[in-house]
Amino acid sequence: MTTVSSVAGAADALRRPLTATAVPPGDRGATRIADRVVAKVAGQAAREALGELPAAAEPPYATVLVHHGNARIRMHLELGYPCDIGERCGRVRAQVVERVVALVGMEVSEVAVQVERLYPAQAHGAAQGRTR
Repeated sequence: MTTVSSVAGAADALRRPLTATAVPPGDRGATRIADRVVAKVAGQAAREALGELPAAAEPPYATVLVHHGNARIRMHLELGYPCDIGERCGRVRAQVVERVVALVGMEVSEVAVQVERLYPAQAHGAAQGRTR
């Protein structure tokens, strides 16, 4: 008989509507966003800021450290040369901060941009490789 009454009680509990006031906000739990998720958002933001890259260049990627809801981001870029490196890095910083704050809701305390490689622009019609 206890089995029948406990099943009936559970069924009644499922039929009752849930209310937002049943559990206080502080007791509902928390959302944790992994570092690699923030890194993917930052990498995509850097691609948006840079636009077209040289054909041989690797896409930008990020390494991220999140501590108490605060992100420290290091961006790794490969750029075409000649270009205004400072201006492009500044654009990447601004776009990364804006997108991480908007999409992840996390404060960004630092965005360090590291240019890994520069690709010289080939003159149109120039021969590639060595010539004698």
